[in-house]
Amino acid sequence: MGSNMFKHLMQSALQIVYPNQCSMCATMVDDQFALCAECWSQVEFIGSNACKFCGTPMIGATTDHGAICDSCMTTPRPWSSGVAAIKYSDLGRKLVLALKHGDRTDLSGTAAVWMSRQIDPWRIENPVLVPVPLNRYRLLKRKYNQSALLAADIGANLEIDVSIDALRRPIATPSLDGKSAQERFAILEQAIEPNDNANINGRLVILIDDVMTSGATLSACTAACYKAGAKDVKIAVLARVAKDA
Repeated sequence: MGSNMFKHLMQSALQIVYPNQCSMCATMVDDQFALCAECWSQVEFIGSNACKFCGTPMIGATTDHGAICDSCMTTPRPWSSGVAAIKYSDLGRKLVLALKHGDRTDLSGTAAVWMSRQIDPWRIENPVLVPVPLNRYRLLKRKYNQSALLAADIGANLEIDVSIDALRRPIATPSLDGKSAQERFAILEQAIEPNDNANINGRLVILIDDVMTSGATLSACTAACYKAGAKDVKIAVLARVAKDA
């Protein structure tokens, strides 16, 4: 029996014993990492009508990927392009918080499917995925880096190189919750550095994070990537905190 046939039979057997369930409510679904119809309707997915730099939905924007939101016009981004899979609202917000703080590491598989669709057009540029790092003390407390989980799952989905430890966060910065954009940028300035073994020189780097608010963290990561010799930097986040533009 061939290995592919054996793998298929094993997967079929597992689905009989452990049927696929909605990632959020445990309702039976057809595919692994899928949402049921009710949960799907509560997630605000971001399509092609979005800001070219941060993925903010743009009402009435064209689909030529040339639109720029007010936030990115006010605060120019150091990266060249960006995408977001969903809006940070309703069930999307609940999903992000469960992945980030609720030990729901299984949600990375669901989120990675959505993010992979956004990133897929960039595969022709032979990119390397780099997750936003956590400070080691926060990593010990949380036990995992949700951005690293997303990067690993996306890399497996799209067969893209992943450099989990390309960046490091040596400074234990305070929580950014409730901070203004200016405060966030000030706190994160010089807070993220490339590791000596970053191995991203001359490559397109796609920074991976769970959520973008002001962009301060991603800006600091972009600077670190360029310091390590990256040829170009793009960003991909699971969720974008933003009002419709």
